[in-house]
Amino acid sequence: MIQLRRVGPDRFRAVLDTVLEIYTVAMRPPSDQLAGRMAIMRNHSTYPDFDCVLAEDAQAPGGVAAFAYGFHGGRGQWWHDVVRGALQDRAGPVVAEDWFGDALEIAEIHVRPEYQGRGIGRRLIHTLCEGRPERTAVLSTHDAPTVARHLYRDVGFADLMTRFVFPGGYEEYVIAGVRLPLPERAAREG
Repeated sequence: MIQLRRVGPDRFRAVLDTVLEIYTVAMRPPSDQLAGRMAIMRNHSTYPDFDCVLAEDAQAPGGVAAFAYGFHGGRGQWWHDVVRGALQDRAGPVVAEDWFGDALEIAEIHVRPEYQGRGIGRRLIHTLCEGRPERTAVLSTHDAPTVARHLYRDVGFADLMTRFVFPGGYEEYVIAGVRLPLPERAAREG
């Protein structure tokens, strides 16, 4: 049975090996990127108002079937600065401030493949967003018709930018946002 549990930075860092393993099986990144990803995740846990939700199951490797985490975005954070700047260039400073001036930045949501299709991702999003004081929640995902993109739209996220390529990258992403609290329909179905 899956139990969701909110954890803070210390517990997150204690299960970081398991979290990275879930990220690896869910995303299948090149192995040479894993050390960097671990450093990024560890650094994220130091950001303001960091919050993580673990989907725990005794049958899952390391006892964790899925995870999601986010934090209050702000100037000086790489993703925040890059994405906010791009949105400002595309849509103007008022729109950028509206979406990024007080945002929960959802950095990672990953579910082990054998646990996908059970509504765990939806539950993680709702739990992570529940009770947050921010005005908006924002995230990035591949700009393709993926299960994740469908889920985010279904929960209420709208595309803020499409075909966005991060500096030094080549893959296209969507930057999406939703007003908090999450829309009622999405919350009831979670």
